[in-house]
Amino acid sequence: MSITAIHPYLNFNGNCEEAFAHYAKVLGATNTGIFRYGEAPQEGMPEEGAADDGCNSPLPEGFGDKVMNTCLVLGDLMLMGSDCPPAMWREGGNMTVSLQVSDPAEAERLFAGLMEGGGQAQMPMGETFWAKRFGMGVDRFGTPWMVNCSKEI
Repeated sequence: MSITAIHPYLNFNGNCEEAFAHYAKVLGATNTGIFRYGEAPQEGMPEEGAADDGCNSPLPEGFGDKVMNTCLVLGDLMLMGSDCPPAMWREGGNMTVSLQVSDPAEAERLFAGLMEGGGQAQMPMGETFWAKRFGMGVDRFGTPWMVNCSKEI
């Protein structure tokens, strides 16, 4: 099996940066950096203020400064998080199970299996600027999942 880790992934309603600064201080963790929505390549990203097409809800004005992804490292452990786009935010649903894998084919297999039987892909499995393969969705039981096969840095 090529799963290399399972990490908690916390979603925030606009205050991820503040929360992770606090967590880093309290836990004595190192922040590996912050990717902001406005820094992501715009291809495939909903534009701020764009019309909602039912799948890629538009980002609200000013959301480009919000955290798309950040990670705290504590030895071999990671705590990851982001500001959740408003269209995806649900109170009490602020955690996603994030699987890190080393093989793109295994990422595909895991994601397909997790979405089987009525799961709903929020971001279908595909290549991104940070990963060979990445997919995000909610399984038929209501559990949010991310499967990530990172690119070599």
